[in-house]
Amino acid sequence: MSESTESQPFPRGALLGAAALVGFALLATLVTRTTGIGASHMPPAVAVETRELRFEDRGDGAVVATDPSGKVAVVAAPGTNGFVRGVLRGLARERKRQDIGAVPPFVLTRWSDGRMTVSDPSTGRNVDLGAFGPSNWAAFANMLNTEGAS
Repeated sequence: MSESTESQPFPRGALLGAAALVGFALLATLVTRTTGIGASHMPPAVAVETRELRFEDRGDGAVVATDPSGKVAVVAAPGTNGFVRGVLRGLARERKRQDIGAVPPFVLTRWSDGRMTVSDPSTGRNVDLGAFGPSNWAAFANMLNTEGAS
C-alpha cells in the first residue's frame, strides 16, 4: 500500500482502444457524409390541408377566427382557449415589433407526417403545434376543417 498511483503508468491498451474507437467514428462519419451509405433520409412532409385565418378580439373578450372571405371558423369564448390565445399573442407581438397590422392572415397547415403548424408569412414565424400535446393540437385542429380549407 506504500506505492503511489503516480508511479503506475496508464494502461497502453486502453489508450490504443480509445484512439481506435475515435478513429472509427470519424471514418464512419466521413463515409456516410460522402457516400450516403448508412444515412437515413426522411421524405419532406407536404401540406395536406391549409387554411388562412385572421384572428380578431371582440369587445366582450372573445376571439373570432375568420377566413379571408369573412366566414367564421371558430369563436373562442372569453376565458377559454388559453393555448390558442398564447400562440396568437406571440405571433401578434412579432407583428407589432415589425409594424405589421392584423390584416395579413395566418396560415394553419396540417402536414403529411401528422404535424400541424401555424405560421405567419408576414414575419416568417412558424409554431409547431404538436410540441404542446394533443389537447392543444386539437384546439387548432377544430379550426382546420375541410370546408374553407385547401
